[in-house]
Amino acid sequence: MSDKKLALVTGASRGIGLAIAQRLSADGYRVIGTATSESGVEALRSTLKTSEKSNEAVVLNIADSEQTEAALKELQSQFGTPDVVVNNAGITRDNLFLRLNEGDWNDVLNTNLTGVFRVCKALSKAMLKNKAGSIINISSIIGTTGNAGQANYAAAKAGLEGFTRSLAQEIASRNITVNCVAPGFIQTDMTDVLPETQKEAILATIPGKRFGRVEDIAGAVAFLASDDARYITGQTIHVNGGMNMG
Repeated sequence: MSDKKLALVTGASRGIGLAIAQRLSADGYRVIGTATSESGVEALRSTLKTSEKSNEAVVLNIADSEQTEAALKELQSQFGTPDVVVNNAGITRDNLFLRLNEGDWNDVLNTNLTGVFRVCKALSKAMLKNKAGSIINISSIIGTTGNAGQANYAAAKAGLEGFTRSLAQEIASRNITVNCVAPGFIQTDMTDVLPETQKEAILATIPGKRFGRVEDIAGAVAFLASDDARYITGQTIHVNGGMNMG
């Protein structure tokens, strides 16, 4: 087994999750990334192994309680207990509130909030036994500001930040930190397809006058995972170019 510290990154097949996985690998971690399908895992595995042959990828669907429990049990058996856990996996089901159905509400809450609970629940006992570790949950500026058409997503992310603060208080004495990183508008394939008029309207609200890059989020995560952040817990680091200042 590798003597490198182990980092688990959920939802690592593209965008922010992939950038986080690649940054942690560059920082010397052995990285296990997750995707929800076998094809996604194969592509992710190939990408991660280009930088470090000991990196791996596994199937994980945090929306499925039984699959999550089984997958993380197998992961710990095969690779050991992660030193760093980055809960990045998430979904959107956007709609104006009057058109938002209960299924889309439940799907987003189940994945973006309860899914993080499942991952932490499956790994926390072993991390507590090790008396060391970092849990980093990827929130969103929307959890603070809200956003029209995203009541479900905003509720999940706001709940995630409350969950983070509560868990941080419970396990701080075991040398485990729990924090959030809340991205603003980040340039990904989702923002690339926005109409130019919408992009311009968003940019007008950002003092930094640009969309964030996935590397900006990865850098914040890498800091929280490092020894430099050992005395930081229960916090949300906002990475949004000044779009929201609190």
